Amino acid sequence: MTDLTAGSHSVDQIRDEYSAMTRRKRAYGGILLILFVALMAAGFRTADDRNAGSFVDGWHRIFDYPAEVLSEAWEKIGAMPENLVRFFPALIETINIAAASTLIGTIAGTFLALMSTRGMAQWPSLIPLFRRISDICRAIPEIVIALVLIFILGGGPVPAMIAIAIHTAGALGKLFSEVNENASLKPIEGLHSVGANWSQRMYLGVIPQVGPNYVSYALLRFEINIRASAILGFVGAGGLGYELRNAMSWGQGRYDEAAAIFLLLFVTIMVVDQLSGYLRDRLTHGSEKGASA
Repeated sequence: MTDLTAGSHSVDQIRDEYSAMTRRKRAYGGILLILFVALMAAGFRTADDRNAGSFVDGWHRIFDYPAEVLSEAWEKIGAMPENLVRFFPALIETINIAAASTLIGTIAGTFLALMSTRGMAQWPSLIPLFRRISDICRAIPEIVIALVLIFILGGGPVPAMIAIAIHTAGALGKLFSEVNENASLKPIEGLHSVGANWSQRMYLGVIPQVGPNYVSYALLRFEINIRASAILGFVGAGGLGYELRNAMSWGQGRYDEAAAIFLLLFVTIMVVDQLSGYLRDRLTHGSEKGASA
């Protein structure tokens, strides 16, 4: 009888503690929500006050520019095929910038990730150093790196490629290191016991485990880099973004060219998104045939 009473008291105590913890979590969540809403409201008000024009006064004109572009593009619809062909080389340049920067960034990110993971790093004492390098690479926006490189190297696709590759190395280094944390260290220990060097241990013991996730993240980053390379074109880094900036800066009379560039960029991003999504799904989940088997 005493044991049953003690057990009942224990259950009641656990229930009370759980209820108290739930109330505290709800209170903390409510306080954080209030702070978030207050900060958002204060930030919007500050931005609106410092803006050249008030958002409230100008929001109803938000569709004026797209309407002008579409109107002129429709009037010159016959020139659309010619414009698409004309700007296609710039699109290829944009894709090349994204592909080269993704490849270089993936290789550098793999090195940073392996050097930043305990149990895999060749120099364990330097793990914090490589982690800080990865943090710095992804903390600096691509456009800042590109502006500095354009000042040094001049305009063109090379500064854009280097800038995107540096940011990609930092971002993928972080993602790859998280993948490495879930990898088994037993193959590495086995290879080490038979005299394999560091590169052999990584190539034979780690890459087979993490390879599909590495490629999946690299494909996702390739999508992001296409958009980034188009944006960097606005600061003189070449590619489709450079042509789009010229067409938009000229204003009326060349809006049909801007519409053609928008169309090329939209279709390219959509195709790459669908293709890379399909490949990522095959890499992470395997084919339907393999899954059914």
